[in-house]
Order: sequence, then structure tokens, then C-alpha cells
Amino acid sequence: QVQLVESGGGLVQPGGSLRLSCVASGSIFSPNVMGWYRQAPGKQRELVATITAGGTTYYTESVKGRFTISRDNAKNTAYLQMNSLKPEDTAVYSCNYRRDSTTYWGQGTQVTVSS
Repeated sequence: QVQLVESGGGLVQPGGSLRLSCVASGSIFSPNVMGWYRQAPGKQRELVATITAGGTTYYTESVKGRFTISRDNAKNTAYLQMNSLKPEDTAVYSCNYRRDSTTYWGQGTQVTVSS
């Protein structure tokens, strides 16, 4: 079992920044992939970014150049640095851990971008 705990969400004005953290605990093994997903009200959950244990990253097009995913393997922690935030980034952001065919999810953290 793997437990994921996210933090760092909140209310921010357009153009502002937030940094999300996701701490993983339990049976953590490599190789694995950690990622961030988001779900806005009335919309389907969408992939935001992923990062492998080796540091290979992927971003959905709408966040390229604004968001940066990173991880500290020694701390089993993944981060999502979000800059130049837009109102359309408002959503519940959830952390995801995937190894082989098994996936775990965090409880999610709310990010609201509004003036």
C-alpha cells in the first residue's frame, strides 16, 4: 500500500504562484511514476504532469512553460510549481503514484485562481 498526502493548495490571484507537495509513504519502489491530475467542477479529471523516478517529465499542453514538476526521491516527495496561474487552472489537484499496474491517489487539494 502507498499513501499520498498533498498540501500547498489555496486561493491565489491570476498571475500568482503556488507550490503543491505530495508526500508518499508505504511500499515505495522504483521504477515508479508520480503525477498530478486536476478536476474542475463539471469537468473530467485531466492529467497535468508526470515525472518518473529518473526525472523524465511530461506536461499537458495547457501548462507547458508555466508549471514545473519535480521530485525528491530521498523524501518520496513530488512537487508541482505553478506560475502565471489563470482562472482556468482552478480545480482540485490530486497526486498520483503508479508502479506496474497499480495506481494510488491522494485526497486532493483545492487550487482557486480568482481576483
